Amino acid sequence: MPLAFSFSSTARHTLAVVLLTAAAAPSAWALASFEEVKRDFRSSETAVLDRQGELLQRVRTDPTVRRGQWIALADVSPALRAAMLLSEDKRFYEHSGVDWRAASAAAWGNLWNTRTRGASTITMQLAGLLDDDLRRAAGGRSFTQKIGQTVAATQLERRWRKDQILEAYLNTVPFRGEIVGIDALSRTLFSKAPSGLDAREAAVAAALVRAPNARPALVAQRACEVLRVMEPGAKTDCEALDMFTSAVVPRRAFEPNEGIAPHAARRVLRELRDATGTAGTAGDSKPAAPASVRTTLRAPLQRYALDSLQRHLRELRDRHVEDGALVVLDNASGEVLAWVGSSGPLSQAAEVDGVTALRQPGSTLKPLLYAQAIAEKRITAASLIEDSSAQISTASGLYIPQNYDRRFKGPVSARTALAASLNVPAVRTLVMVSPEAFARELRAAGLPLRESGDYYGYSLALGSAEVSLLSLANAYRMVANGGRFGATTLTPRPAPATKVKPAEAAPLLDPRAAFIVGDILSDPNARTRTFGLDSILSTRFWTAVKTGTSKDMRDNWAVGWSQRYTVGVWVGNASGASMWDVSGTSGAAPVWAEVMRFLHAREPSRAPTPPAGLVEAPVSFGPGADGSPLEAARSEWFLQGTEQPLFALDTGMASDAASARITAPADGTILAIDPDIPPQRQRVRFESEGRGVQWRIDGKFHARGNSAQWLPWPGRHLIELVDASGKVVDQRRVEVRGAGVVAAKGARR
Repeated sequence: MPLAFSFSSTARHTLAVVLLTAAAAPSAWALASFEEVKRDFRSSETAVLDRQGELLQRVRTDPTVRRGQWIALADVSPALRAAMLLSEDKRFYEHSGVDWRAASAAAWGNLWNTRTRGASTITMQLAGLLDDDLRRAAGGRSFTQKIGQTVAATQLERRWRKDQILEAYLNTVPFRGEIVGIDALSRTLFSKAPSGLDAREAAVAAALVRAPNARPALVAQRACEVLRVMEPGAKTDCEALDMFTSAVVPRRAFEPNEGIAPHAARRVLRELRDATGTAGTAGDSKPAAPASVRTTLRAPLQRYALDSLQRHLRELRDRHVEDGALVVLDNASGEVLAWVGSSGPLSQAAEVDGVTALRQPGSTLKPLLYAQAIAEKRITAASLIEDSSAQISTASGLYIPQNYDRRFKGPVSARTALAASLNVPAVRTLVMVSPEAFARELRAAGLPLRESGDYYGYSLALGSAEVSLLSLANAYRMVANGGRFGATTLTPRPAPATKVKPAEAAPLLDPRAAFIVGDILSDPNARTRTFGLDSILSTRFWTAVKTGTSKDMRDNWAVGWSQRYTVGVWVGNASGASMWDVSGTSGAAPVWAEVMRFLHAREPSRAPTPPAGLVEAPVSFGPGADGSPLEAARSEWFLQGTEQPLFALDTGMASDAASARITAPADGTILAIDPDIPPQRQRVRFESEGRGVQWRIDGKFHARGNSAQWLPWPGRHLIELVDASGKVVDQRRVEVRGAGVVAAKGARR
């Protein structure tokens, strides 16, 4: 003992001389204040917040380390604090940065080559963590670093409180692998917050500080020693602790991205990276992303929208539907209030963002088409458009559109055609507007068409181009805003420095046409032919909505707006697989209706005020084939100068056989037999006007009546329309290309 005491005094004297010498010189180890360290602390994730500051999503933005949030000492469990002090610095609250008793013991042990606990205090360890020059290298610290660490520790003790030192240490100490700080450790290994760690978990955490990369068995052995000191007199089951340690140490359960808005969070960080040059996602070599980013989203709305979408998709599971997306826009500002990119765990492609993915929108393009046609005064809301078999000649052959239910309604008004989503009238309307002109308007409205209008042809009226849910919803928002287009945003825009209202840009779409289309899409009576009177699309407050289904039922949409909000919903499969028996009202529409009801639970929605230049006038409709009016008389909106009181068919054209004519096919039509469809099932439909007419093909009788179907046969053919006396009143020449089939015995070709 006397020898030990003598050595301890000598060592203490020597160190004191060194410390006094170092303190007298200008300090090379000046350390930051506690507030500066806490301020400069950076999580390896960015917290994405809603407009009120509520956490929506954590996104890992630093791939080099796994560091959680800064945890206040009061939020660390007492068990963990006790375990750390017992393991690393028993006299933490007694020394002034250097534990001289521990240093003496370490020096004596080194003299006799005896293994002892290191003399480094928590304060000294923290000094090494805060200063890169003092950081421990692979071969240990040099003598100069050790002296600097000792000096820095004494400075820390003079400037910081003990609780600040312990708090900073727990937040910056490395534990295992890439894990730094108690928050990352707790969430990774134990899947809980640091405040909830029990004695067993705390012992494992303390053991990892001493041996971060040791094998689980060695960590368990050390943890058992710590636990015995923590609970003296209690029976410690080291075997159970070994099993527990072996299970938790390899864990990587702390998800780098967790929350309710993963796709919106990634979008915001990507926009931030592009705007400022900061690192927006893991793997970037740019400066670190901010600790938090505030968005325009509403957390309660985001949660409700996600829950509603997932709940509805579970109901559609037996119809082969697993994916969906939803977006809510503020009409006035363009702020995104909800962004649900996928169905999450229900999806096999949860990382695909359905809000920005390009898909075929089906009939949801029709409102934009009718708005353009009305604005150009090609039609009015009361104009009669024929819903019958149409064969439209194109450069690649005939285009024959069909309605969803494969039935035709005859002459209908534009109001009925749009609200009931009839395909043939939409195609006839596009013939008036032209595909290229319509494509230009769609691009101006922000829809990312990849090809020209002529490339899509007349199928563009039925949504053959691919668009994103975000761009489609924003185009509807344009209609809601009286034709004025504006960009969307996920981050709050700074308030204008001046209250002077800026000059508004000219509307992209005639406000009068926008109003009429909104009035049509809010009219439950107009949509009854397809959706019935009691439709899911009808709300107790004012809304305008349109559904759409793409080819082969790959996509189903519901997009619409109220006085303040625009909501867009898509359901389908990210893989592109077809759904089974999903209609416009059973797919996306129920989710749309639920979200709209949530938005307007305590907020009214009133119909828009008609803009100047509109005229509301009574209209009536002439008789149909059965003598009754084609549609009931009503009050209708017109662009000023386009109004008229009566809309009727030109009955003189079909009064008798003398005025009969062939309406389809067109003269010179070239028909191509589709090799993918059995030839016996391919038919060409003939249509005519007039009474008492018959059809002849290549001089041979074929059929009677205004309509007939013909099994096409390769070659050039003469189609003739004749009256009852056999006189030819009209004729068409057509050519059929492709391989034919031998007609069954007795069948007419």
